[in-house]
Amino acid sequence: MTKLLRNLADNVRSGVQSLSPRYSHFVAIARLDKPIGIYLLLWPTLSALWLASAGWPGWHLFLVFTLGTGLVRSAGCVMNDIADRNYDGLVKRTQNRPLATGDLKPGEAVIFMCVLCLCAFLLVLTTNLTTIILAFVGVLVTVVYPYMKRFFHLPQAMLGIAFSLGIPMAYTAVTGGVSRLTGLLFIANMLWIVAYDTEYAMVDRDDDIKLGLRSSAILFGDLDRLIIAVLQILFLFTLWLAAQMAALHWPFYTGLVIAGGLCVYQQYLIRERQRDPCFTAFLNNHWLGMVVFLGIVIDLAVYP
Repeated sequence: MTKLLRNLADNVRSGVQSLSPRYSHFVAIARLDKPIGIYLLLWPTLSALWLASAGWPGWHLFLVFTLGTGLVRSAGCVMNDIADRNYDGLVKRTQNRPLATGDLKPGEAVIFMCVLCLCAFLLVLTTNLTTIILAFVGVLVTVVYPYMKRFFHLPQAMLGIAFSLGIPMAYTAVTGGVSRLTGLLFIANMLWIVAYDTEYAMVDRDDDIKLGLRSSAILFGDLDRLIIAVLQILFLFTLWLAAQMAALHWPFYTGLVIAGGLCVYQQYLIRERQRDPCFTAFLNNHWLGMVVFLGIVIDLAVYP
């Protein structure tokens, strides 16, 4: 699936660039050429969908949540760039974004974001009322999140909510409601997101301090690595509790052990707090999420 998504992103980017250089700016603002955000949103959502369905959820829900994840993440990236258009040009990592360079106008970005949201909304309309209501909550959080770094010292928590809403949506789409297991998965995902987005924030820490912006990396200061480690341990423990509640077996626990090893590797990468290794640690979470998901898929296939 990872290879499929990567190839899809590459094909979209190449196709758009061949049509017109200007269209490539829309690919860039939606991060279709950088699908890491789609992966980080997709794996926990599909994990919840598999658990709620006790296995394969069927093509309808699989496509709704897979395509919807890509659309929502892309719309969130556009919203983020609209909100940060006056800051991105001053940050090394973001200075070449289309709104920062002037290659796209804010009005064009707003229209593009609305189109993406409309497509996602049409998908969620094929589910049920509860899921639709949660989708509206997700849109609201997505709109608010980019502005949190102006005044809230832990904006990663808001991102955690935005990126975790796919979990209760998966459950409501399948069962019509949520459960204690849903809550545990939501909490686990929140912990994981704050951990990996702090690694991401460590990349921009110096720039954010100069601009007067806020992030968990700034808030945690010299305790950043320790707090990330604590969050990762709590994340793994909460997943273990969820597995106990769901009566999962050795395939899932094997994946959980591998996920723990990846957390240790990330700690090694961020040990000196350098930009590139911290970014590599952030990217590594794609594999962590995939390993957990595959553990669930294999477990439910072997022990239906």
